[in-house]
Amino acid sequence: MGRYHPPDAPTTNPNTLHRRRAPGTLSKAGTQTVRFEMPFAVWCSTCPKPTLIPQGVRFNAEKKKVGMYFSTPIWEFRLKHNICGGELGIRTDPKTTQYLVVSGGKARDYGEAAAVLGGPVLSEKEKAERQEDAFAALEGKAEEKAVVLEGKKRVEELFEGRERDWRDTWSANRRLREGFRRERKVLKREEEDRERLKEKFGIEVEVQEEVEEDRQRAKLVMFENAGERKTGGSEHFLRTSGRPPPSERKVTVSKSKSDVLRRQLVSNTRAAIDPFG
Repeated sequence: MGRYHPPDAPTTNPNTLHRRRAPGTLSKAGTQTVRFEMPFAVWCSTCPKPTLIPQGVRFNAEKKKVGMYFSTPIWEFRLKHNICGGELGIRTDPKTTQYLVVSGGKARDYGEAAAVLGGPVLSEKEKAERQEDAFAALEGKAEEKAVVLEGKKRVEELFEGRERDWRDTWSANRRLREGFRRERKVLKREEEDRERLKEKFGIEVEVQEEVEEDRQRAKLVMFENAGERKTGGSEHFLRTSGRPPPSERKVTVSKSKSDVLRRQLVSNTRAAIDPFG
């Protein structure tokens, strides 16, 4: 996509126009701006609360050569955490073929290092033992070969499973759409039930989904039949014979009457799970 450049612009290069260095070019100090991706999760020590920078997050980092390991250069990447603005320093370690966090944070502890597909990474002690003992070296090579074969077999199984599942794209798409249709019908039916309840009780609040615990507790509640009720108590206060309709009068229930009504309602309602209710 082209951009408009006015005729009086001194140059069409945006980096020159804004007096900034283009990404990837070396500066006078020997630094270079590159796109750096976190090789592992890092705990930021600058943030006020413990904050974990996940693996794979990308930053614009300043790359600089800080040393040599024999003939291999050691690179350092300086980057800023976008949440707190703190600076982190990560270096390459050619000796162990890993990255090291040198400032601004701490690498997340993943526990014991897992074996990679190409074989386990040996420590200095294990390397010395294999150099001195021929049988140890032979056993180690056999173990590494078994690990590589197992990893290769697992990768082949994953490829075969993917090819088997997606060999017929039409059938795979049909299975996905059928599951989506069933779920959509269930959601639509639940939404219609909620709307029916709102219309029945004349409420405008959002009706929540049913919970199994509430459903079980509701089954345990039993109410007495109207024929088993005794005349008096709360019914005495609710009787309206000989009085104007509720719309034309104001009913005032005293504290004692409300207590009687509450006790009567509690006595008429009992939990089925309680044999002494």
